[in-house]
Amino acid sequence: MEARAKILGHAIHPMVIVFPLGLLATAAIFDAAYLIFGGTSLPTAGFWMIVSGLVGAGFASVFGWIDWTAIPEGTRAKTIGLYHGMVNMTVALVFAIGLYLRWDVPTAPPMIAIVLSFIGVGLALLGGWLGGELVERLGVAVHPGANANAPSSLTHDDARAANEHAETKSS
Repeated sequence: MEARAKILGHAIHPMVIVFPLGLLATAAIFDAAYLIFGGTSLPTAGFWMIVSGLVGAGFASVFGWIDWTAIPEGTRAKTIGLYHGMVNMTVALVFAIGLYLRWDVPTAPPMIAIVLSFIGVGLALLGGWLGGELVERLGVAVHPGANANAPSSLTHDDARAANEHAETKSS
């Protein structure tokens, strides 16, 4: 099943999720380093990582929602997609609460804000696993002609590639 929101032949959502995931995970790494080394630069950098990660999460979620609406009703993929979205919205909420708690003094976050960043990363791993289940197990956002010898997505000969793939499978 192909993604609904695409650019240059590829689903947008999987391309853009790397940014919020990386930024939010890096914030948690900076929090851990802050607990070990102290200082003010690590939590400040973490603060801005969270701000950027939340902006990116909002952007990525738009394309995830667009793709989710294309999944047929009553399928396991629709349910897993719903869980994936709910978990990732919870991740954003957890980090947003942590950001709120850091807002007045980003150079010295309270311990609860740091704990929330670790919880957020744990939840993000679960959300990522659910996303992997959608793509790798259920084939969501996978081109119907996908195979080891498929032509570039920049070509417009998709029908020929799908037919060749079907012929190869039947041989």
